Amino acid sequence: MKCVPVTSANGPLEVVEREKPTPGPGQIGINIEACGVCHSDVFVTSGGFEGLELPRVPGHEIAGRVDAVGEGVTAWRVGDRVGVGWHGGHCFKCDACRTGDFLNCAEAKITGISHDGGWADYVTVPWESAARIPEGLPAEDAGPLLCAGVTTYNSLRHSGARSGDTVAVLGVGGLGHLGVQYARQMGFHTVALSRGPGKELLAKELGAHRYIDTAANDAAEALQAIGGADVVLATAPNAKAISATFGGLKARGKLIVVGAAPDPLEIPAFDLLSGRTVAGWPSGSAIDSEATMQFSVLTGVRPRIEKFPLAQAGEALAKVLSNDVRFRAVLVP
Repeated sequence: MKCVPVTSANGPLEVVEREKPTPGPGQIGINIEACGVCHSDVFVTSGGFEGLELPRVPGHEIAGRVDAVGEGVTAWRVGDRVGVGWHGGHCFKCDACRTGDFLNCAEAKITGISHDGGWADYVTVPWESAARIPEGLPAEDAGPLLCAGVTTYNSLRHSGARSGDTVAVLGVGGLGHLGVQYARQMGFHTVALSRGPGKELLAKELGAHRYIDTAANDAAEALQAIGGADVVLATAPNAKAISATFGGLKARGKLIVVGAAPDPLEIPAFDLLSGRTVAGWPSGSAIDSEATMQFSVLTGVRPRIEKFPLAQAGEALAKVLSNDVRFRAVLVP
């Protein structure tokens, strides 16, 4: 097999050959057809994730077909189309798992961090981390839906917003360009917010009913001018920009943060007295990824991608980190 392992923090990223692993008990082997490159892959390439052991193959947007199944695996058969996202497995035994909250498993695994990921042409993973890819969805489109897709779709469907409510999506990038599509297809009055006029045409092509240029308008005032937002989905990892939208919520509106900003948010305590709330949302487990892909096929939601060969993994990540990819990078072995 071929893969691109991280052997040292910020070291070179090169294709190497390894012996193809055999899936152990409870694992499946996957022939990889595509794997997305995510901004959070830098946790691995920088060696900065707590508890990370090198060498490690990054990648948590895997799409391919089952090549082999390990002992005790009955859920999958050779030839099944599967995808694997950030959530890389769970114990089934802790209190969180016993309530079905697999994302908060006490022993949760992360694909590409706890074990090798998808910057390769083959991988073995815990069987429970795999999601079924529906027919009609190409592998290169499925990959990003297992991270950016499930994060935005899952957060919106659990937001409490109902058809006809106003949902504002802050940022029209890797996460936001999917968030806008999902919000429109879910029947929300969809408002896109971004800095500058350059994203307006794209936002409306993706389905936004309105566009707010936050460089020319105060975000909160502009949202209140159209009646306020029931939900703001913050996909841009900018604490100042996220905080600026909070005053644009209706009473009891919700700010959902999915783009992790490194700096603290500034939320006026007085504004919380109207019942406005702030929450974060993780990606999703395998069944959430399946729901995301099924909805995407049903409604025509697709990521906008740039494809790279496996040998250009480092270049793809560099373009992601510099925001030069429109809008998701995908490795195709």
